[in-house]
Amino acid sequence: MLPRVADSLSFLYLDMVRVVQDDTGVCAQIRVDEHRTDLVYIPTAALSCLLLGPGVSITTRALATLARHGTSVVCVGAGAIRAYAGILPDSLTTHWLEQQVATWADPEKRLEVAVRMYKMRFKDADIPEPVNLDQLRGMEGQRMKAFYKILAQQHGIGRFRRNYRPDQWDAQDPVNLALSAANTCLYGVVHAALLALGLSPALGYVHAGTQHAFVYDIADLYKADITLPLAFALHSSDNPEQEARRRFREDLRLLRLLPRIIQDVQSLLTSPNAATTTADATDEERSERLDVQMVHLWDPKAGVLPAGVNYAERDD
Repeated sequence: MLPRVADSLSFLYLDMVRVVQDDTGVCAQIRVDEHRTDLVYIPTAALSCLLLGPGVSITTRALATLARHGTSVVCVGAGAIRAYAGILPDSLTTHWLEQQVATWADPEKRLEVAVRMYKMRFKDADIPEPVNLDQLRGMEGQRMKAFYKILAQQHGIGRFRRNYRPDQWDAQDPVNLALSAANTCLYGVVHAALLALGLSPALGYVHAGTQHAFVYDIADLYKADITLPLAFALHSSDNPEQEARRRFREDLRLLRLLPRIIQDVQSLLTSPNAATTTADATDEERSERLDVQMVHLWDPKAGVLPAGVNYAERDD
């Protein structure tokens, strides 16, 4: 069984190296000077996701080995704070993608996931029953206004209003600039995690109409803990964008954000009434990544049917 995505060694970030395949395995070539190149071998079989920074080049042979070992490869920005593209192996289970599609396509289940997201963000929330998305948006807006007010009072900056205007970027105040930059970093980390699980970043439960809808849904879970306090702390910075990106990268290891994202996403996509709970599941059932031994066929009445069978009606 391959490692879980949420394990501490499941994500490896590389930058300023050349990744190649030699007779021993996949290694990163680090150019020290004109006469010396160091080699660091990558434990491909013990990795769920390899994050390639902007200073990385990789050969086709190395990519083929990573694919055989079931390692997802994601091209990211500096410090893994943006995700641009991903290559998923054949061995990546479709379990979580199927869970996402099943809950997203059913209006009632989609609302249930949105409510669980709200409860995950605001643990003391008192949600009326029944509730709809319009009510949730209103409740979320009131909570965030109150949180902005608390942070503004703590930092002595007066009244704060969130104002994201890409067409007037330079006209924003330092807090808005820092918050936009920090949120962009957060979106990249979330995007990489979703790709590593084989999920669709486009199928959001609250957000819609963009290829990053689910990214924005999940990122909202962490803004109050991570990007908002960071942005307000930079209210007097001369370069809030650069400082926000730098501090986010520095704090990323301490936050252990990737494992947290994986666990939260799995929790959201798992029905609370599921027969097998996470605590009772076996290691194989809890694993996000399984070797594909057989492709199955789907039937709306019979359920899963074995592949490799000729289902043509027999002639008597």
